[in-house]
Amino acid sequence: METASSSTAVPGRANAPATIHRSRILSSKLYFDVPSSKVPLIYSTSYDIAFAGIEKLHPFDSSKWGRICKFLIKEGVLEWVRIVEPLEASKDDLLVVHSEAYLSSLKSSLTVSIIVEVPPVAILPNCLVQQKVLFPFRKQVGGSILAAKLAIERGWAINVGGGFHHCSAEKGGGFCAYADISLCIHFAFVRLNISRVMIIDLDAHQGNGHEIDFSNDRRVYILDIYNSGIYPFDLEARRYIDQKVELLVDRVGLKQMSIWSNWIKHSRLREITSILSWLCTMLALIFSMEIPWAD
Repeated sequence: METASSSTAVPGRANAPATIHRSRILSSKLYFDVPSSKVPLIYSTSYDIAFAGIEKLHPFDSSKWGRICKFLIKEGVLEWVRIVEPLEASKDDLLVVHSEAYLSSLKSSLTVSIIVEVPPVAILPNCLVQQKVLFPFRKQVGGSILAAKLAIERGWAINVGGGFHHCSAEKGGGFCAYADISLCIHFAFVRLNISRVMIIDLDAHQGNGHEIDFSNDRRVYILDIYNSGIYPFDLEARRYIDQKVELLVDRVGLKQMSIWSNWIKHSRLREITSILSWLCTMLALIFSMEIPWAD
């Protein structure tokens, strides 16, 4: 494992001096000691987003995180008491990557409605939006950041939530309001003395958020496998992918996928598929392997 120099610049954080950036990370409470009785699986019931049925207006299942854990418990492979609950990311934590201007923009319910792609959110009082939408996101950010620490200590870790790969430092979208992947990596650079990271993004959509954030950072190598024929169509961000595998599912492929989806809809395979899909979506941080990128 290579160690990072204390004089390393902070690419993509021109708005905050390196000393302030480092101070925010070192003073954060998101890293805490986890008892050995806990497994390195992070989840909170606060992750699940539900409010008057509005969440059903988006195809993204905003309560799947809880269902995944309940399934694992039902199958006897997990116990509630052994799950790690993260802390909520504070404003100072978020400022490690995000600007004051971006965080202030989230005080507009209209802005949040555009990010989560649920128009009715625009007419809700922002206090409700903060509580019912953004608070769950901030808890998941805390989980992603803590997962890196646990991965180093235990050899592996999973945050059941997070993976908001469409959000960058200055722009949210695609149901992603905070850049937890970028935050997780910046925390690891400082607190875990990590010098290089690899992002393996296997979600069907291109992970344009982290690609923009680390566009000029050679410490981060990005492997992204995605369907190039669907959202977000971010051609600029594609330039910053070190190894990309572009897939294009045509109408025949979509029809085949629809048949498969209908077949598993009412079977237990649906739950298993949900778990595997989410685990694949998660950020894979590989801190200690030799990866062929530029030094």
